[in-house]
Amino acid sequence: MIVVENVKKNYGKQTVLGGVTFELYPQEVLALMGPSGSGKTTLLRVVAGFEKPDGGRVCIDGIEVSSATHVAPPHKRKLSMVFQDLALWPHMTVEEHLEFVIRKNGMTKSAARDEIDRILECVCLEVFQGRYPHQLSGGERQRLAIARSLASSPSYLLMDEPFSNLDERLKEELQQLLLSLSQKTGIGTIYVTHNTREAFAVAKRVAFIDQGVLLGIDDNRRL
Repeated sequence: MIVVENVKKNYGKQTVLGGVTFELYPQEVLALMGPSGSGKTTLLRVVAGFEKPDGGRVCIDGIEVSSATHVAPPHKRKLSMVFQDLALWPHMTVEEHLEFVIRKNGMTKSAARDEIDRILECVCLEVFQGRYPHQLSGGERQRLAIARSLASSPSYLLMDEPFSNLDERLKEELQQLLLSLSQKTGIGTIYVTHNTREAFAVAKRVAFIDQGVLLGIDDNRRL
């Protein structure tokens, strides 16, 4: 479980996060929704370990990973992040993206091959493994970004408006993929969006944030 407890973040005199508290349970998709500038991406970066909080703390599976005095590095947090711009490596093929992450974790070449095949099958990219990012469609690049995030075997996934630039058909297709992956892998996911329809399409619970304040959490299972 990820526990975010009274997290605060300031940039100079500007308060970006004013004491945010929530939990993410294993296997859950939690949408973090709010308008542009509400603090949701900053909050995601604090959870990921890219930003240091000015107050409060973040705990992952009972271990404190962020506070005003201590920040564990991102690779020590059992999580992966899918950025809004995807940050794919243009000189690597689909297969090489996954192999780089998997072999970095010390897996043997034979085991890595099996793991690559398994992940590509999960995201329906088996026939594209030899292609480079510029040879993929927008939806295929999104699938590659998700596949790369899975290659490190995370317990939790952080997604920063990953489908915002796609048309509605592709967006709905990838939302279904995300739900399927959550059920298959058991990975907990924090999904940042400003779109109400999108938030309720992918998440069991939706947390609303505005001006750095968590306004409330709706349980989508009751709706």
